This record gives sequence, C-alpha cells and structure tokens, in this order.
Amino acid sequence: MELEKYFRENKLPHIWCPGCGHGTVMSSIIRGIDKAGWDPNKVVVVSGIGCSSRAPGYMDFNTLHTVHGRAIAFATGIKLANPELKVIVLTGDGDGAAIGGNHLIHACRRNIGIKVVLFNNYIYGMTSGQYSPMTPEGSLATTSPYGNIEPPFDLCELTKSANANFVARGTVYHTRPLISYMEKAFAKDGFSYVEAISQCPTYYGRRNRLKSPVEMLEWQKKNSVDIKKAADMEPEELQGKIVTGIFADREKEEYTARYDRLISEIQGGKK
Repeated sequence: MELEKYFRENKLPHIWCPGCGHGTVMSSIIRGIDKAGWDPNKVVVVSGIGCSSRAPGYMDFNTLHTVHGRAIAFATGIKLANPELKVIVLTGDGDGAAIGGNHLIHACRRNIGIKVVLFNNYIYGMTSGQYSPMTPEGSLATTSPYGNIEPPFDLCELTKSANANFVARGTVYHTRPLISYMEKAFAKDGFSYVEAISQCPTYYGRRNRLKSPVEMLEWQKKNSVDIKKAADMEPEELQGKIVTGIFADREKEEYTARYDRLISEIQGGKK
C-alpha cells in the first residue's frame, strides 16, 4: 500500500515527542481514508489547537488549522457549503471535550456528515500537562499535583446518546481494530466519532509512574476490555478500564441531505 502519496513529505519528520502515540493514530486515519477510496482532492481535514492538531500539516489533503475548540464549527460550515466534501475533524481530549465540547454535542445532535477523530492522551500535552475532561480520577497533572478529583467524560456514551450515527473507541496498541473503526466511520453517512487512546510519555506518563512509551502501551493492552465482554462485567470491575469497540452503528438521515430536501420542498411550493 502506497501511503506516501497522502503525506506532505517536505513537512516530515514530525515533531511529536519520542514515543507519542499520535503518529500511530494519524497512520490509522490515513489507512482508513485509503480503504474508503476517497478522492484526496475532496477530503478536508480540520483541526483546532493541541498536539493532535499538528497532524493536518503532515497530510496532503485540503487542510485547515483553526482556533481552540472550534474545529467542529468550521467543519460544519464547510460541510454545509459543499456537502460533497469528505470532512474530518482531528481534535484532542482538551480541544474536543473542554472548550469544544458543546460543538461536539450539537454536531452529533444534527447528525451532520463530518467525522471526528479524538486523540485521547488524558492530558493537555501541548501546554505543559494540565488535566483535561478525559483525565482519569487520581491522575497527576500540572494542575492536579495531588491527583485529579474530577470524573472523566465517557465521550463514547455521550456521543452515542447525542445521536451520532457511528461511535467507536480503540487504542494505539490495538492498531488493526483502530484502522477498522476509521474505515467504518468514514464509510458511514451522518456524524461519526472515533476515540483513539494515545500515550503521552512526556507529560502524562512521567507523572503517573508509566516510565516509558512501551510501559504505556502495555498499560493499554492490560486495561482494555472489549465492549461485548464489558456488558457482562460489574461496574466495579470496569473501574479504570478502557472499554473498546463499536458503541453505535445506525442509520439516520444525514443533516445536509435533510436540509437539501427541505429546500426542494419549499421551492416546489410544499409545506
């Protein structure tokens, strides 16, 4: 598989920290796009601010680097202006779940045909390691030196409840399932959300006794539970576990299609 054609080779090598999982997530996205057979000229990749938002600069599509938390708002405008475009948002657990959380909920509610990939490394990696809405309870960060006391969002359950057509979670350790989730998300009409658990050895790992990227990957392996197995487990057994798999895969009419149908009805004189 020739994946080089999807990259701006003059922008490589990337500048993510050694051992960061974001390169693996980016590779999974590229492989998902390749399997989807999309025309690169009709692909738009939008990002906000954060470590994850470096990815579009390396990808040879139409790319847009926007402001913190607003990538989904920009992507919504792009999709409404030209529904034929394949629009992907790359965001992080801070960018997408904190300042951008409300945009995420309403994009799900509308079921607009954009694809959101959230790189979840449990931390604000670009701005010195503050805790995010996805940081596990008890974890150390620059803004929680005695342990985070806030429970994290389960964004897969949230996006599923908010009407997303497709919802999945994978880890960078389990690369093959993660690629398959990307492929399924990109093939689905309507809103898709894929959460990729990634490692941040620089800010999360060092503070939380995960001394190396390999140790962090082993932690992902040890603590991941397939959603089918999780259904038979007690809540106490799932404490601290990463539930992986497909949370939602359904068929609902996509927003821009509904919008176009409404315009046609109005122009045709129908009420």
